[in-house]
Amino acid sequence: MGRASAALKQVLDTYGISQNKLAVTMGISRANVGRWYHGLDPSAENIAEVTKALNVLDPQAASDFVRLYLGSLIED
Repeated sequence: MGRASAALKQVLDTYGISQNKLAVTMGISRANVGRWYHGLDPSAENIAEVTKALNVLDPQAASDFVRLYLGSLIED
């Protein structure tokens, strides 16, 4: 499981956001979100779209997704 996929899985589970709800918010198939949830890393473009959709659903979830994916890349 890649880093983005693991971050997405953790955020969806922690915030109780269903794969379907994320897919509907993004305007894509739930199967795409399911692939990411189960280990296939989304592309860079899709990571941006996931972040935007999570921000609509729960801004804290979006923030945590970015933190989990990028870590403290720009801190320090």
